[in-house]
Amino acid sequence: MRTHAQRFLLIAALTLACAPTLAEMLPVTWNAQGEFAKTVGVKPGQFVELCEKLPAGAKVSWGFKADAALDFNLHFHEGNDVRYPVKQDQVTQAQGGFDAPGAQDYCWMWVNKAQGGSPVTLAIQLKRG
Repeated sequence: MRTHAQRFLLIAALTLACAPTLAEMLPVTWNAQGEFAKTVGVKPGQFVELCEKLPAGAKVSWGFKADAALDFNLHFHEGNDVRYPVKQDQVTQAQGGFDAPGAQDYCWMWVNKAQGGSPVTLAIQLKRG
């Protein structure tokens, strides 16, 4: 099982090998109410990902809205395999809940497949509970 740091280094290496600055990795900073909210721009041809180490059984409600379509997934790693509890292509908004099956890193990712134009504005909300 890869740690978040190992995955980050792998993604960073792949990013440098493919093109400059393909990803923005966002840290999850929970407030006192167990909530996280962030608005970011997802540049054309790039992605935004936020990962959080959760204990087994942790519950997280999530939602997002974007001003243009993005590919979205919620994923985690089991050995060399990537599991996708949620995977949606070309959506502008979605919401749901997630129960962590085991203690490990879980990642929410948005990909802007556009080849040009302006960044897509993405508003993200997570809530523990």
